[in-house]
Amino acid sequence: MHTLDLPDPPTFQSVAEERNHRKVRLAAAFRVFSKFGFDDGVTGHITARDPEHTDHLWVNPWGMSFGHIRASDLCLIDGTGQLVEGVGPVNPAAITIHASVHDARPDVVCVAHSHSLYGKAWSAFGRKLEPITQDACAFYERHSVFDQYNGVVLEGDEGRALAESLGANRAAILKNHGILTAGATVDEAAWWFISLERSCQAQLLALAAGKPDVIPAGTARQVAALCDQRAGWFNFQPILARIMREQPDLAE
Repeated sequence: MHTLDLPDPPTFQSVAEERNHRKVRLAAAFRVFSKFGFDDGVTGHITARDPEHTDHLWVNPWGMSFGHIRASDLCLIDGTGQLVEGVGPVNPAAITIHASVHDARPDVVCVAHSHSLYGKAWSAFGRKLEPITQDACAFYERHSVFDQYNGVVLEGDEGRALAESLGANRAAILKNHGILTAGATVDEAAWWFISLERSCQAQLLALAAGKPDVIPAGTARQVAALCDQRAGWFNFQPILARIMREQPDLAE
């Protein structure tokens, strides 16, 4: 099978260096989401696991615009959702959803969830995306559908059910709600979210125009196999470079 010769994500000499890197990337992801219109009032959250206290998560302050978030604005919560560092409050739904996914997936560093327009429009169908484009193939047999909607996710049982539905996948369609992605780096999770949102848009447009041709399963699997963690990380780098140049204050 062919592979892509892609660079690896950076490594770090200390926990402090890695923590700062994750926080800056997390702030950058929020700025990108704002620039792309993925924010929606006070909903939506992206979390990054702390590299030292691995049951602690860095998350956005509830009610702060994604477009204003700096690394220094981020909140740190422990495994029970209690604020450890930063100025809250933190969205309780963020605690329920994200803590459950991070608990279930030790391999996941970052989880992204927002009520982006095309993601929530596609979620109303309660079904998986079809591999109708090369980009959508990245999610072929790598995303799930959480098919229950019982209102805002505030109960631990529902958060755990969501995490179980995600399983080992990189993304989930949350029926009547929105989309969620996960990755081994902040960059990867952010890119999968961008790509999933655009794939939802493409599917909706194609269905509105007619009956799209579906890529055969074998071909879709070959493309999906090329879309590994490094590919997710690498695809975010041009977007990251652009937002860092345009809005350098995010690293403060």
